[in-house]
Amino acid sequence: MSLNLITLTVGPWPMNAYIIVDETTNTNAIIDPGTDAEEILSQVEGTQVAAILVTHGHADHVGALSEVKSSTNAPVYLNPLDADKFKLDFDHPLQDNQVIPIGSQQLRAIHTPGHTPGLTCLDLGDGRILVGDTIFVGGPGKTWSSDEFATTMRTMQEIVFKWPDETRFYPGHGPSGTIGAERPAFESFVARGWSSKLYGDVTWE
Repeated sequence: MSLNLITLTVGPWPMNAYIIVDETTNTNAIIDPGTDAEEILSQVEGTQVAAILVTHGHADHVGALSEVKSSTNAPVYLNPLDADKFKLDFDHPLQDNQVIPIGSQQLRAIHTPGHTPGLTCLDLGDGRILVGDTIFVGGPGKTWSSDEFATTMRTMQEIVFKWPDETRFYPGHGPSGTIGAERPAFESFVARGWSSKLYGDVTWE
């Protein structure tokens, strides 16, 4: 049985908080509690919260973190690079290829730096991946320097677009997409090339 995925659109941005549920054990994990703690907590009432997983340290993804943690007493997983950069506390480091048990199921962490140094995706193991702000429909996550964009493009070429076409990704903002649907525009972008000074809000078009 695969994990059930609940999407909550929260905050004024808006952003996507996720809850993944192992229904056989009534166990779940909360991903990116950005805001609206009351709404997030209402979704997990009466269940066991095994973990709070933070894809990256930006404020819009952690705004409700302290309240959700204090209410659930669940351990927080975060990549130490983002913990250092954004001065965030965590209980367990979230490292590349790390396996996180959720009841009788498990997730696998995939480090995808660029948007932030510690950005980490969460692979549900069935063709669905929660990607934070790694990639969106139409382009990659925003960067603030050409070095960050260069890192993002390495991540895209060496990790993200190595995933099968049928992989469905669930980003931190906006709708989900598939790697196959994004691949033609991405490959055209790579073929055209880009300025060494490029960064910011970039689209494949």
